[in-house]
Amino acid sequence: MNSIQKKILVLVIAVLFIMAAIWISLTYYNQKMQNQYNDILERYLIMNEVTSESQQMVAALNNYLIEPTEVNLKVLNISKTKIEKTKDKVSKFRNSDNDFALTNYENLIDSLVETTSQSVLNRTGQQTEDYLSAFSEASRISKYISEMTLTLIDTELKTYDLFYRNMIDRSEELRILGMWLLLLITLFLLISTHWFSKRITRPVNKLTEAAHELSMGRFDLKIEVDSNDEISFLAKTFDKMRININNYLSEIKQKAQLENELQQSKLLLQESQLRSLQSQINPHFLYNTLDILSKKAYLEGSEETSDLLVSVAGLLRYNLNNLEDSATLFEEVHVLKQYIDIQKARFIDRLQFNMDIDDSCLGIEIPRLTLQPIVENAVIYAIEPEEDGGSITFRAKDEGDWVRIELEDSGPGMTEEKVKQILRVNVKETKGHFTGIGISNVVKRLSLFYDSNDVFDIESKQGSGTKVILKIPKTRGEKGNETTPNRG
Repeated sequence: MNSIQKKILVLVIAVLFIMAAIWISLTYYNQKMQNQYNDILERYLIMNEVTSESQQMVAALNNYLIEPTEVNLKVLNISKTKIEKTKDKVSKFRNSDNDFALTNYENLIDSLVETTSQSVLNRTGQQTEDYLSAFSEASRISKYISEMTLTLIDTELKTYDLFYRNMIDRSEELRILGMWLLLLITLFLLISTHWFSKRITRPVNKLTEAAHELSMGRFDLKIEVDSNDEISFLAKTFDKMRININNYLSEIKQKAQLENELQQSKLLLQESQLRSLQSQINPHFLYNTLDILSKKAYLEGSEETSDLLVSVAGLLRYNLNNLEDSATLFEEVHVLKQYIDIQKARFIDRLQFNMDIDDSCLGIEIPRLTLQPIVENAVIYAIEPEEDGGSITFRAKDEGDWVRIELEDSGPGMTEEKVKQILRVNVKETKGHFTGIGISNVVKRLSLFYDSNDVFDIESKQGSGTKVILKIPKTRGEKGNETTPNRG
């Protein structure tokens, strides 16, 4: 099977091969012209070196004649060696056009070297007139060399004038050739892309038409695609799906009646649930009734009964809110105080409740109905069973990045196994009397609310009471706290 990937790879390789061939050809011709140009430039530079070195040699000779030291003689010999090496390079430039001029040029260099050597010899023999005459001759030869260099360069320029023009013409031809090649490659790519896209889109269009027919409910048409790639495999798979759907349709029709009966059963169940709800007391109606009773009791002089009804109404209203909503610690403490007022009316002196709260903690957010279920659990297991009752202490302290909340009772405590059982959030537990929310529910909501399993902890031993510890992080921000609740 020829995959689409292989087809794309072949197209890319072909385009890359053509572009590489064109690039190599253009690079080769460009490099060839550049090398020729460098050779000509090197000829001019070497001839210019002869002029410069002849002048340096005359200067070195003058220094030696003035001060005939070993150092000056060494510098002079180095100059002679350099000009002789340069003369050998110049000899390679000989051709039919400059043969005569180049021969004279080489003879001038030899004469300069010979005259310089003769002047050194005469200076060594203290022949003043002879070495001065030789120095004058060397200076004159150096000037001739400079003039001859200009003549040779001018000759070279005339000789290679045609080459320069040909090089410019070839550059223009290469530019035109590059444009034509670009057009041809573009045309080739357009034709290849069109052909390639047709090879892909034609079977895709057939597959699309088949899908449209299936969407219209015609499951009896066979799907055929003439290609030998992934699209052909997709078409065969699509056809198998068509057959399976056709088979499933008959099964769906058989189940339709059963589904209809199930739907009727659901409607009956919903109707039954609605009637059950209608038979229940509306909690808002109950709240309003308690509010009226509270005011009536107050008017009749039963202030304690009025306060108790206010607390019950406040708890009921707080419970009407969604448990998924958060509340400030201030709101939770206020509700906790109302719950304690209700329990004190029940237990009187058997319940001792103490509060120690850092005011800076009251603005933190915690899940709604977090504290009341914990205190209710302490009332049920630590206060109610004891004849003399007991005490519950509530503390909230600011500890930097988090707030530490402690709820401690003086009850009989729990075993270590019981503590572990409560901390397992999936355990089945007894629910609270008032809210119907148990400790494990509180643990689970705290874990979800803060995305952490280290928020809730229990310290307890049998006979030593129980302490529930909440480590509440401040990362959820703080709301502006209001008046500190009564800590009575």
